[in-house]
Amino acid sequence: MSPPSQIHTARLVLRAPQKSDAPAIQRLADDVDIARNTLTIPHPYPPGAAESWIAMVTEKAADGNHAAFAICDRTSGELYGVIGLRIERDQQRAELGYWIGKPFRGRGLASEASRAMLEHAFGALELERVYAAHFPWNPASGRVLEKAGLKREGILRGHAQKNGERIDLQFFGLLRAEHRAAAGQ
Repeated sequence: MSPPSQIHTARLVLRAPQKSDAPAIQRLADDVDIARNTLTIPHPYPPGAAESWIAMVTEKAADGNHAAFAICDRTSGELYGVIGLRIERDQQRAELGYWIGKPFRGRGLASEASRAMLEHAFGALELERVYAAHFPWNPASGRVLEKAGLKREGILRGHAQKNGERIDLQFFGLLRAEHRAAAGQ
């Protein structure tokens, strides 16, 4: 199933990344804090990496195993960050991931975008579980996930490798039934 062309929230439009987004993605992702708090984004962010990422997620969206969106202002169209789901159809689940550019943090944008992605995951995609993880040194990401409705599930010790080191990950998850109950459905 292909992702919708756009998802609207009160303040945001989530839409497929476009080639024209590459300069903004390049500028915002070239931040030591983004690299420090994400598993796969390097610092410095190499020239051309934004274009490569856009091409890769566009290709993966076509096979139905990935849904990536640019997080943009609903009025101006300014790009704030990105959000996506890595979908595992055979397990009816997806991993949620996101980042927001430094100038736009602290406004609740990641929580708002995450709630919209959960609606999409449990609605149009008909998934049964969405999960996400963050590094122990990034509790702000945990607060984003909790505000979006995910529940803290526990720590997986040494679950990831970053810069040659084994890293613990704090996991959060939400089941479709929990999401519907919280929405009063």
